[in-house]
Amino acid sequence: MAKGKTDRPAGGGKQGAAFVESLRKKGAERVRIGGFDIDGVLRGKYVSFEKLASLIDSGFGFCDVIFGWDSSDVLYDNTKATGWHTGYPDTLAQADVSTLRSVPWEPGTVFILADFYSAPGKPLPICPRQVLKRVLSMAEERGYSPKFSCEYEFFFFQETPASVREKGYRALTPLSPGMFGYSILRASRSSALVQDILGHLKAFDLEVEGLHTETGPGVFEAAIAYDEALRSADKAALFKTAVKEIAAKHGLMAAFMAKWNENLPGCSGHIHQSLWDAKGSRNLFEARGEGEPVLNELFRHYLGGLRATLPEFLALYAPTINSYKRFVPGTWAPTAAHWGHENRTAALRVITGPSAKAARIECRVTAADINPYLAFAANLAAGLHGIESRIEPGDPLHGNAYEQPETSATSFPRTLKEAVVRLRKSDPAARYLGKEFLDHYCATRDWEVRCFEKAVTNWELER
Repeated sequence: MAKGKTDRPAGGGKQGAAFVESLRKKGAERVRIGGFDIDGVLRGKYVSFEKLASLIDSGFGFCDVIFGWDSSDVLYDNTKATGWHTGYPDTLAQADVSTLRSVPWEPGTVFILADFYSAPGKPLPICPRQVLKRVLSMAEERGYSPKFSCEYEFFFFQETPASVREKGYRALTPLSPGMFGYSILRASRSSALVQDILGHLKAFDLEVEGLHTETGPGVFEAAIAYDEALRSADKAALFKTAVKEIAAKHGLMAAFMAKWNENLPGCSGHIHQSLWDAKGSRNLFEARGEGEPVLNELFRHYLGGLRATLPEFLALYAPTINSYKRFVPGTWAPTAAHWGHENRTAALRVITGPSAKAARIECRVTAADINPYLAFAANLAAGLHGIESRIEPGDPLHGNAYEQPETSATSFPRTLKEAVVRLRKSDPAARYLGKEFLDHYCATRDWEVRCFEKAVTNWELER
């Protein structure tokens, strides 16, 4: 598969008819095309081959309401970029043919990602994939080739969309009972599901390096193979939809909530990242020495930027009300902006072995409910900010991060409402992600807060 550049529309040229003919020769019978909204939900449609040919050549209209409603399709009442006041017009969508992949669990079907533009050649500022491409172009201008990967934890339930509603989303039946992390036996008992996930995802150009049970009933963790940052974000975003579709074939539902049960650990969505040279052949994150290696200047400053901006960028890493239920001491989720060498209690885990190629930073703040495009963009923006401002990360954490005293520089906002206040004031966020996007995103999170504040919860009823 070809790798598309990050600075151009991805359709391009009078090539639609030839492209469609090549699909027919490979046995394709139908095509799905779509893109991701603010919450990371894949929005799209099936189109005919005849339509595909024209939209590859000219692009196509896609109602911009997908950026004007929440994950439940309820319209925002506080956004400027789109709304009733604009009439919800079409935005220009371009098929990124470099993302073509077959859908093995739906024989005869291929899938293509779309990007969104406000006009030909002009990226739509509120499109999450375009936000990441904006930051990537800044990295590329500086001679960096960022490489990222994502790993998710997620639960399987023996439920259907109808049954979870009938149960009021409570007393759900997990795939398996008990707390069995890294259980070969539990994974083997679900071997048909496991093999379908591994096999189908590999055929979907989404290779999983490792898949195992985690601590909790019916919970698994998957590590997606690292790649160039845009392709990695595509994979991380598509992974959730793909797993849900594959699970449905087995009569199961997959859940990527940050914290679905107060008595169980939350679901992480950790982000691994490093900067490579412009050719993508050499990892620029170098460390020397044994024990606690000395990080080179680039590594330190990137890390410093990540740490310094964690509190103000948190609404991008923890985008839902539920996200903040995960930040509980002693549950493998960080609660403050610390870093450490191979320390899984810290927000930022520095990994320097077993080879120079593997040197990277793991951001452990993010959960499974992230929009990967926005979380990747924010991580990279923070790192570039650290490099340009020469921010030092401070001393590494030793021991248990949960026992460390918090300061104004390290403490996290405790709610989405507080996090949005911090994000809205962030100069680095506006500079790297774009002011128009930042205004729109903060408005969407304000909406989430208001919806929650007027809700009557089960806790209140039981109380």
